[in-house]
Amino acid sequence: MGKQSAGLLMYRRSAKSIEVLLVHPGGPYWAKKELGVWSIPKGEYAKSEDAFEAAKREFQEETGLMPEGEFRELSQIKQRGGKTVKAWAFEGDCDPTAIQSNTFSLEWPPRSGQVRTFPEVDRANWFTLDNARERILKAQIGLLEELEKLLSGKKLKVGN
Repeated sequence: MGKQSAGLLMYRRSAKSIEVLLVHPGGPYWAKKELGVWSIPKGEYAKSEDAFEAAKREFQEETGLMPEGEFRELSQIKQRGGKTVKAWAFEGDCDPTAIQSNTFSLEWPPRSGQVRTFPEVDRANWFTLDNARERILKAQIGLLEELEKLLSGKKLKVGN
């Protein structure tokens, strides 16, 4: 079995649309990339770990927010590199400019001997589903589509 990640897809509803909270990866590689790189807050977990508990932990580590509410399990997806992602959707709201992400260290620039610290997530934002489809990793578009069906009443798969 390859690497596995778990994450949460927070959404909110307005009179006109559904919006989802996506995060942009931190670090120098992603700094100037915008389309097709945003993600749901997620992270890897050990085989011995409960995926849902890992999803909540990763959400908190990447946003600084404690996820609460009714969680609805979404279908597992497989990303381009072979990593599988288990995800749950929940309704919530937050100020994306107030997120606080954990950090990681990286030698930057490469072979410089200088180790710098970067946020794992450098920003978050609310996007309508159409706008999110342009920004999210291609493999995660299925999560947006499933959420849209779930909220329209076409499919209801309740998880943890």
